[in-house]
Amino acid sequence: MVLAAMTLMVVSANIASAQNEQAADAQAATEQVAAADQSGDIDPFNTKSEVPLHQALKTKFIEGGAGFMSLVIICLIIGLALCIERILYLSFSKTNTKKLVEKVEKALAEGGIEAAKDVCRNSRGPVASIFYQGLLRYDQGLDVVEKTIVSYGSVQMSNMENGLSWIALFIAIAPSLGFLGTVIGMIQAFDAIQAAGDISPNVVAGGMKVALITTVAGLIVAMILQVFYNYILAKIDSITIDMEDSSICLVDVLTKYQGK
Repeated sequence: MVLAAMTLMVVSANIASAQNEQAADAQAATEQVAAADQSGDIDPFNTKSEVPLHQALKTKFIEGGAGFMSLVIICLIIGLALCIERILYLSFSKTNTKKLVEKVEKALAEGGIEAAKDVCRNSRGPVASIFYQGLLRYDQGLDVVEKTIVSYGSVQMSNMENGLSWIALFIAIAPSLGFLGTVIGMIQAFDAIQAAGDISPNVVAGGMKVALITTVAGLIVAMILQVFYNYILAKIDSITIDMEDSSICLVDVLTKYQGK
């Protein structure tokens, strides 16, 4: 909610700034044209000046309608915040499982189950947590250890996938808002045609511009979030494979330790 409020404040400030800049640019252009008319030096091939990117984006934002464009931008900001949070969480969850298995095996050989627990307790990541839960139930047999590893692995999977449903929601909402803006722009175009009683391009252009800008904005936001979403899914799959592989290695290590 705080992020959304800050976004609305920034968007409102940008709208006001863009309107002021547009008014200043229009006044400056009028003065230049008037001066050129007086001097009689008008270059017909240099009537347009290059517009900065941020100014062009502000202009398109206003032309697309502050209401719908603000909602689309809020979807982008909140969706990116959730994506960054997931990426950071998964980055900290990634561990070197081979070294962890080696440390656990060495601790079992030197200090037994309690030493192995200490190694898992002092290691970060879901793999270390799964190992710790399995070692806690070693005295109940290897069958219980295997069931515990499988059950707690499902819990860790749920933790890694936490928040993905919200990201998918914003991926679906952003183009929907764009299409809604398209429909409203078409309605405005037909209202203008009805009021003018004419189907000239100047009458239809305003509504069609709103329709196209909102659609483009919604699709761009959805594509950006979709890229991050697929990247997160790829990282989750990688960690899951490490979890399954290392869990099998832990059972083998415990089997050897029990045999000794």
